[in-house]
Amino acid sequence: MSSYQWLIIAVTTFLNALDGYDVLAMAFTATSVTKEFGLSGTQLGWLLSAGLIGMAVGSLVLGPFADRYGRRKILIVALAINALGLFLSTTANSAFELGLWRIVTGLGVGGILASATVITSEYASARRRGMAVSIFTAGYGVGATLGGMGATQLIPAFGWRSVFLTGGLLTLVAIALVVALIPESVDYLRTRRPQNAVEKLQRIARRMRLEGNVELDPAPISTGRQQGSVATLLSPRYRTASILLWISFFVIMFGFYFANSWTPRLLVESGMTEQQGIIGGLMLTMGGTFGSLLYGALTTRWDERLTLMAFTVLSAATLVLFITTTSVPLLAFGSGVVVGMLVNGCIAGLYTVAPMTYEPGVRTTGVGWGIGVGRAGAILAPITVGALLDSGWKPPQLYIGVAVVVLLAAVALRRLRPYRETGSPASESSESTTTTR
Repeated sequence: MSSYQWLIIAVTTFLNALDGYDVLAMAFTATSVTKEFGLSGTQLGWLLSAGLIGMAVGSLVLGPFADRYGRRKILIVALAINALGLFLSTTANSAFELGLWRIVTGLGVGGILASATVITSEYASARRRGMAVSIFTAGYGVGATLGGMGATQLIPAFGWRSVFLTGGLLTLVAIALVVALIPESVDYLRTRRPQNAVEKLQRIARRMRLEGNVELDPAPISTGRQQGSVATLLSPRYRTASILLWISFFVIMFGFYFANSWTPRLLVESGMTEQQGIIGGLMLTMGGTFGSLLYGALTTRWDERLTLMAFTVLSAATLVLFITTTSVPLLAFGSGVVVGMLVNGCIAGLYTVAPMTYEPGVRTTGVGWGIGVGRAGAILAPITVGALLDSGWKPPQLYIGVAVVVLLAAVALRRLRPYRETGSPASESSESTTTTR
């Protein structure tokens, strides 16, 4: 991979870090917002979920537009929507207004994730694709950590609105970076063939240090009329793959948000002190970034899908180990780091496998819908677990139940196969998407 390709990965990683910042920003401002607006627990819960609802809708809606009008163009639109939502959040005078602007912010984040994931995958070579997407995924944890640290400094000095203002300003920086550095998707240009496609491909090839002139294949590979259409995802060609991918996204996101949302509380329920519960939650977060990178490193030697299946099975096993070792805090904290590594590695795996499942013409649609269905699992996880806890379930039962749910992803992934183009795997290196002579 050329230095320009790695630069593209760096920019998309920054975009994913904005997602992490946004999620933690709301969590850290929750106390101040509750005091100002006099919120009940239920009202705060809906406010925390508003961003996730927006993300789900944004992924589902903006993904198809990216396939139709260009990944880069929709990425810039999504960033603008995200910035608008963050800036409007600073003007909120009620919980309803803030919730509304949080949904707008989430719409932008959903579109960013769908487009940026595909751009990352398409500009990585076959051998480095898993590592590139894992670096991109690790940006979430970095953004969440730095966002949380920044919020603790901003809120006492300038109030909770300053956290959203900072996020909006960072998003403006992101827009400038995308405009200056991110090219349009090569696969989009060669399949949709917008005006001046060859000239654009030629410029991209030069920046990637590829020699010769670019020539397009005689005809686009994708079958025109339904490019970027949601209906294509459920056509006979993709129906099975789409359903298997959606199951995987749903259950893995369910497990991810369960672990990250409920761990501190459930550790206290299991007999730990409140301080130990917080430490246990931090152990999961600490392991997260390393897990994404570990997945990427392993995929340089082993198949991406099989590596994801292994991570899924091990995640289920360590969830059970984690909650059954709470009587020995050091062992529990150690297994907590491993849980964080494996669960975050599963997210990196999903973002790697999903683009490989579809042809270029519907790739962002497929990834967007996968992320959207996954966000549905993220929204349901805290609600479902809370209801089960109220009905008398104990922490070990909850963790074992979630572990069984996560295992369903391994079953689904076992049958999932990558898209193949003229007899070759869809995971061809991005350099080969143009013909150079």
